[in-house]
Amino acid sequence: MAVERMLKFVDVARQMPPKRPAAERSEDFHEIYREFADAKAAEQASRCSQCGVPYCQTHCPLHNNIPDWLRLTAEGRLREAYALSQETNSFPEICGRICPQDRLCEGNCVIEQSGHGTVTIGAIEKYITDTAFEEGWVAPPAPTAERSESVGIIGAGPGGLAAAERLRSAGFQVTVYDRHDRAGGLMIYGIPGFKLEKPVVERRNRLLADGGVEFVLNVNVGEDITFDAIRGKHDAVLIATGVYKTRDLDIDNPAAKGVIRALDYLTAANRVDLGDEVPDFADGELDARDKRVVVIGGGDTAMDCVRTAIRQGAASVKCLYRRDRANMPGSQREVQNAEEEGVEFVWLTAPASFLGAAEGETGPESAINSQQPRLAAVRIQKMRLGKPDISGRQSPELIEGADYDEPADLVIKALGFEPEDLPRLWGAEGLEVTRWGTIRTDFATHRTSLDGVFAVGDIVRGASLVVWAIRDGREAADSIAAFLGAASAPVAAE
Repeated sequence: MAVERMLKFVDVARQMPPKRPAAERSEDFHEIYREFADAKAAEQASRCSQCGVPYCQTHCPLHNNIPDWLRLTAEGRLREAYALSQETNSFPEICGRICPQDRLCEGNCVIEQSGHGTVTIGAIEKYITDTAFEEGWVAPPAPTAERSESVGIIGAGPGGLAAAERLRSAGFQVTVYDRHDRAGGLMIYGIPGFKLEKPVVERRNRLLADGGVEFVLNVNVGEDITFDAIRGKHDAVLIATGVYKTRDLDIDNPAAKGVIRALDYLTAANRVDLGDEVPDFADGELDARDKRVVVIGGGDTAMDCVRTAIRQGAASVKCLYRRDRANMPGSQREVQNAEEEGVEFVWLTAPASFLGAAEGETGPESAINSQQPRLAAVRIQKMRLGKPDISGRQSPELIEGADYDEPADLVIKALGFEPEDLPRLWGAEGLEVTRWGTIRTDFATHRTSLDGVFAVGDIVRGASLVVWAIRDGREAADSIAAFLGAASAPVAAE
């Protein structure tokens, strides 16, 4: 019977959940995809070929048991599907929303390779867990026995929270420290609501708190509390801070007035969406309304910025990227969504300098050399793709004499992130880092050079995906449990 419900990919076409019209969704920060109906989720799950070698599972960083929970969904056994999905994933409702499935599970689906269109794995994962929350199947961590050992986790992003959930389920006493006033890291302050509505993250945070995880927020390690104090208070420490230092442009005047960092811009937008007062938004510095906006970069952060600017009512939004569409690192699905909403992509271009206008002057050439001039334009260099670099991607090359000036009132630099100098900021003598500034850890155990200190996520990998941070956090939880004398850190039974 189960087999008859599957293998429908020949007869049933791929279908995503309905997407709100671009004109409607561009007016707010709500998620753009509607929810699957029960019948439609079951129908789309039934397209899975149940292949013997599930490439979707292999290419998922968490190795989620995707074929099995697709089969259970097709059979209407949703509670079992949820129980199976949460065995390997601490936050399936979040991954279902923000994972770049087109680069991971769905992009490697066998029936996609055969030309039948991939199974809509992410949308079904989201549907399963949202249904579980509605039905009350999702419970806080519930250890069968308490343990006396305590673990301090620095950073309330996906890596830290995944480790907290797994360690608390094993009975450890867990305290999470974070510099912000809300837990969630970039899931709260970096990723816009149209991809991940904040109540989804806050719902998980409440579950962790209800399960006994202690949150210490608004605390900067190295300023409000020392790293040594945290080490002294806990039997083990996990560093999961992420990377927040913005890469900059290698040009003469990267700090012109009106040129801002992506993280500052997105954090302000998310805080406003959460109802906070943000002075730099209120005075217009971080607000794109009625401005000609240029975003520099081609990754997922750049996509978040251009789509946020559209929603803020920008006069125009253009995205500069030095390679072509096929070579950009961001999700192609996000590019399509951005284009539908009115973003213009200018491929094979890079900024050369920012042109400013002094008060009372309007020409973009005026006051170029004055200190912090008001932005008027971006001088843009045209590029072409040359020979492949060490990564195999074609390197952009400058086309001499093809520069032009693009009028702009706001430029957002979305060039990626680098790690902060934690050993210096924290006074953490002996904490070894790599030549890139990331924390050096043992690949298998996530242990650092300091006894009892572990590290996960972007602060180890460099800027990466939420799903990788979740995987690291879960693995590190098991290593910490072993370090503290427990055999494992099992997930609490349903």
